[in-house]
Amino acid sequence: MKRIPMMLQLGVILFSVMAVPTTILTFYSGTQILSYSEKAIAESSLAGLDANRRLNENALNNLAQDTVRLTASRVFDRIRHFETYRELKEDYNHVSQALTVLRELVNLNNRMNGVYSSYFYLSGADYVVSTDKGITTTDRYEPIGWMQKVLEGRRGISGVWVPRRLSSGETVISYVLPLNRLSTTTRGTIVVNLRESQIGEYLRSTEPGGHGYLLMQSDGLIISHNDKAVLFTDGTKQPYMQEILESQAREGFSFHEINGERLLYTWSRSDLFGWWNVNIYSMDALMTKTNKLQHNIVWLTVAMMFAGSVLTVFLATWLSKPVRRLVRTVRSSGSRGVSDKNELAFLDAVFKRMQEEEEQLYKLLQEREQDARSLAVHRLLRGEEVQPAAELFPEPYSLVGVLSIDRYRNYVDTTNPETRSYHRFLIVTYSENLFPPGIVARCVYQGEGCFAVVINFGQEEAAREYEGIKSALEGLSRYAGDLLGHTVTVGVSSRAGRCGELQDRAAEAMEVIKQRMVCGGGGISFWSEEEGRGKPYLYPADSERRILNFLEAGDLEHLLEELTVIRRDVQSASSIAYDNIMFIYHQLVGVTIKQLRENQINPTRIFAGRGNLYSTIASIDTLDELDHYMREFYREILQYLARRPESETGHGERIIRYLDAHYCEEIVFEDMAKEIGISYSYMRKIVFEMTGTSLIDYMNLRRIEKAKRLLLESGMTVKQIAAEVGYANIQSFNRFFRKYEGMPPSSYKASKLRSSG
Repeated sequence: MKRIPMMLQLGVILFSVMAVPTTILTFYSGTQILSYSEKAIAESSLAGLDANRRLNENALNNLAQDTVRLTASRVFDRIRHFETYRELKEDYNHVSQALTVLRELVNLNNRMNGVYSSYFYLSGADYVVSTDKGITTTDRYEPIGWMQKVLEGRRGISGVWVPRRLSSGETVISYVLPLNRLSTTTRGTIVVNLRESQIGEYLRSTEPGGHGYLLMQSDGLIISHNDKAVLFTDGTKQPYMQEILESQAREGFSFHEINGERLLYTWSRSDLFGWWNVNIYSMDALMTKTNKLQHNIVWLTVAMMFAGSVLTVFLATWLSKPVRRLVRTVRSSGSRGVSDKNELAFLDAVFKRMQEEEEQLYKLLQEREQDARSLAVHRLLRGEEVQPAAELFPEPYSLVGVLSIDRYRNYVDTTNPETRSYHRFLIVTYSENLFPPGIVARCVYQGEGCFAVVINFGQEEAAREYEGIKSALEGLSRYAGDLLGHTVTVGVSSRAGRCGELQDRAAEAMEVIKQRMVCGGGGISFWSEEEGRGKPYLYPADSERRILNFLEAGDLEHLLEELTVIRRDVQSASSIAYDNIMFIYHQLVGVTIKQLRENQINPTRIFAGRGNLYSTIASIDTLDELDHYMREFYREILQYLARRPESETGHGERIIRYLDAHYCEEIVFEDMAKEIGISYSYMRKIVFEMTGTSLIDYMNLRRIEKAKRLLLESGMTVKQIAAEVGYANIQSFNRFFRKYEGMPPSSYKASKLRSSG
């Protein structure tokens, strides 16, 4: 956005303010219209279905009432005495009576559209009077035995409606009504056959999108359907019909999707017949008008947005005109390194750049001044001459104090570089502002946890025996200890009369710091001329010998007691030097490792992960920590030796003795292992743990050592020496010699002869 012109940004903002709410409102209103339209259409379709159901019920009910009235007219009494077709045909008057019945049946058919036929059957007679075949015998008419079965479940004196298919193939719904005994003594049954298609006319919806209709009995049998192939089949097999039959609602609607088409199902249950009336509509067709309305709303919204866009361009141009004029003015006077930005971003960047440059300039001036002072102090501490020394330290006297972090390695392990840098900054700043007026202090960091503070003061402070300096150094010690989470030791030098002596005074302060090895850390000590300087180094040779003996014997208790003796000797020695203490403990470590190697024990196996032992000792601050470290050092050695199986030690000695005796011979290691009674892999493991090298390397190293002696002490040729030490050919000898010595045998001999000559 920073590269887009401001006018365009304003246009986008104004357009968004208008377009986003308009779009949301259009989307919301369109969604609501669709939602409400679907519901309204569904309710309207359900009302139409309910009206069609009532129309169908009224039509069927009228037909039933007309049939009942016909039975009450006693017209059927005219033929009740004629039980056979023969009797009926014997006399014209009899036939005339039957024709009267036929005319009444025809009149009954004409009262309602869609009646296919009707007939009367006199109980026990062998003929029927029908509107489709006239007066005929029962064997020439369709079967009538089905009537008795359907009338078995009849309740009261009303008739029953039965869906069936006639022998002619016509599908009808028959109204079967037995003559009422209360109105006539004639026994018989009237059957009125109403075409199924007529019911379809009543049920078929006139609304657009009609997808089909369905009329089912309460048990699910399809009575009427727009697809005639499914008549008299199980309606529950049709999609979603089972859900409708199982629903408790007398009427309702639901939406379903079949083959990607959204359909509306409406249903209404007839209380009079118990039939289920179902209509199915296509929502795509029903929603045509609604969709068209929604499209019109969308186009109206687009037109409004276009008009709003034109207005937006005008407003954006008018509002941005003053700012664009200001930006042109600023750019004409120099962009201050800012380009490819729009007007607002340009002005913001310019003001920020000016502020940053001002802050950087101020910081740079401060840093350069601080760096110049720190560099001058560093040079003075190194003994170099500095021209503005009198400006840095105007008073006649100076002290050098060194603040050292105790257990510095632990401090480094628990802090990250950024934190350590921040701590250094705080300590340097605090120390330079800590001393009372009249005392100038400059602090620099010298590395490895040491800060050098050059304290410059006058005769008044010297006369008071450094009271203000001591108090300030105590405060610095407390502050640094709280800040770092470690104690600190402060060493203070003797007094210097000129800046050229600061290097020697810094060395004195460092010597004072080293005395924490005996005295412990955390205090403030001043330099004093100690007696006994120049005495030879102290070294407990007797204790060393006893420690090695106790180590050989595995006597940890007496070994630790001997370490205590060494510690007491160091503490009781007058003015023992720090270097002397380091020499004592370094020497103990060295002779111990030497003895382990002489006993074919690999120290690397014992001290894996400890790092460099000598560097670790040098980093220890106090004698207590050093003594504790040495105790753990010897305890680990003895624990390792105690864990080594005796059998392994015995096998190892046998293996090394055998190799030392036969290394110049051709040794079959598998046979050698069998002779000892162990596996070859186990033998290799023992040799590696004892020597730190592989079995083959150990043997080759012995051979090369002997070859080196022969090269210098005998007059044998290289080929003869190769055969003497066990190599079958000179190529193998040269290869192994170069591997271990880095040069061929001839070069080795020549270099040794040159150096000795």
